[in-house]
Amino acid sequence: MKEYLAGKDPSELKERLYLALVVIAIIFLILIAKLWYLQVMRSSYFSELSMNNRIRLTKTPAARGLIMDRSGRLLAENRPGFDLLIVPEDVKDMAKTKKILTRIVDIDKKTINAKLKKAKRRAPFRPVKLKEDISWEEMAKVDNYNYEMPGVLIEVMPKRTYPYDEATAHLLGYLGEISERDYRRSKKENQKPYRRGDMIGKSGVESSFEKTLRGTDGGRQIEVDASGRLIRVMNEIPPYPGQNIRLTIDLATQRAAWDAMKGKTGAVVAIDPENGKILAMVSTPSFDSDRLTRGLSNKEWQKLIQDPMRVFNNRALQGLYPPASTFKPITAIAALEIGVIDEKRKIMAGPSFRLGRSLYRDWKRGGHGKINLHTAIVQSSDTFFYQLGLDVGIDGISHYAKSFGLGSKTGINIKNEKKGFVPSRAWKLKAKGEPWYRGETVINSIGQGFMLSTPMQLVNAYAAIANGGILYTPQFIESVESIEGKKIKDFPPVIKARVDAKPETLKFIREALRGVVSEKHGTARWINRRGLKIAGKTGTAQVVRMKERIKDIEKIPYKFRDHGLFAGFAPFDEPKIAVAVVIEHGGFGSSSAAPVALRVIKTYLEGLRDQQDRQSLRGLPKPDNNEPSKKYPARDKKEGV
Repeated sequence: MKEYLAGKDPSELKERLYLALVVIAIIFLILIAKLWYLQVMRSSYFSELSMNNRIRLTKTPAARGLIMDRSGRLLAENRPGFDLLIVPEDVKDMAKTKKILTRIVDIDKKTINAKLKKAKRRAPFRPVKLKEDISWEEMAKVDNYNYEMPGVLIEVMPKRTYPYDEATAHLLGYLGEISERDYRRSKKENQKPYRRGDMIGKSGVESSFEKTLRGTDGGRQIEVDASGRLIRVMNEIPPYPGQNIRLTIDLATQRAAWDAMKGKTGAVVAIDPENGKILAMVSTPSFDSDRLTRGLSNKEWQKLIQDPMRVFNNRALQGLYPPASTFKPITAIAALEIGVIDEKRKIMAGPSFRLGRSLYRDWKRGGHGKINLHTAIVQSSDTFFYQLGLDVGIDGISHYAKSFGLGSKTGINIKNEKKGFVPSRAWKLKAKGEPWYRGETVINSIGQGFMLSTPMQLVNAYAAIANGGILYTPQFIESVESIEGKKIKDFPPVIKARVDAKPETLKFIREALRGVVSEKHGTARWINRRGLKIAGKTGTAQVVRMKERIKDIEKIPYKFRDHGLFAGFAPFDEPKIAVAVVIEHGGFGSSSAAPVALRVIKTYLEGLRDQQDRQSLRGLPKPDNNEPSKKYPARDKKEGV
């Protein structure tokens, strides 16, 4: 060493010493800065980590409110279920934990990784839900591996269940995990705070009344050991369930509609014509609400949304169909109100009608002969209404169609309702840059061509005919109730509009619609039953134009078959129920849709009679379902709901 130093200049050694001191000083400064950052700037974070190693706050989810039919029968309720959770911070060996979980629970590694990746932005020590509603067997296996998988938890949670499943699916909807978009929107709207992973209403009543049905979550302050296992509960705030909803739906009628539609594609809607309350609403094919709420794999979800039958499409509100011959009473009302025809005038309704070079056929090969308006409606004469439509004109037809609510949304409180379509001269000129042709009036006068409506619009129009001209906003909520059963809010009928037709005109139409069912040559005479007094109109909507009508629909490819329709009400002289039925590719309305309507009407009216009989036996006054104003004063829409 002496020899090494002897050969060096002292200034050189001094320089190197200073350099070493500077390096040491920088290292010490970095260490001090890091310590300051950890202890001062990040003190709250590490304090939380330290506290969470011993004391944690956990959420206790609240049960959703119940959904009942008009008589209090449960349509959506809650049951206890088990969720599989993981706290990544408590996991000692993540690879080993994943391996065990994939062996004892029906979950793959890819799903676990996706759930953990999605939850990266969560707060420390907040559990991540890996699988919802695991089976008893899976729960027992996880519990057996409790000490080998620290950080893996089983939590008891309230689970939504739907006793009548597919029969009420489109009406009630289903629950699903909150999306990122809904999560951000809820924060902006200052709602009760949601957490990522919370369940939220995705469609139907569950979505429209999410704020009402959702309860207030509780919480627990717990002490845990080093592996995250519970030692004791230090403090607890109990959850509070959501409010209950009583619907206007009659369960027996809903189930009758569902049973009648099995194996068919289409929709059924039944309402009380005296107040607009929905008694039944069915769309087929349907989906499994319970299965969706429990959660599907990505493969199962893709299969469902790509189903060509479009099971999520609520055909009662979103299905657009030509109203076909069920529209003829609207054309008749327009003609009577404008004055181009009266009740006695007769028109020759032959087997076909020629306009220029075009020939328009009647459904009846030999025609109907010289008939009046009543008979034309009863026998559904096409050639009669071709001529009548030309006399009224498309703008006259359009005006009265809109007066009955066609071409606009009914206002029902369910998302994604379609408004249908009613054409006019002005529309065609603006949209297509073309004039309106008389041949188009011919087709549209019998509900074909551009004319489109939903089953909900159709039943609402017929309810207005039945009740004397009042167009109600359809509603499906009777009341909101507390968990103790006390009414919090009632939903009185809301008058949307009054149709532009005189009482005597509507009376004439009602009598003709009764003839459709009760008279010898009526197109719906097959459903005439003693005591029911059904009035209504059949319809057969063409999907494609065919050279000649084929009666045996089995000889026609399914996608080319006509849609079958029926719209009507009963009893004729004191309407209690109005019904619209659409059967996609069902063929003639009289043979496909009318029998479905018969079953729905029969079930509801028999239920009313049974209810009245029970009331009489108890010595109580019979409920007056025809005069809602005694219970609720109906209000015009202008006055507000």
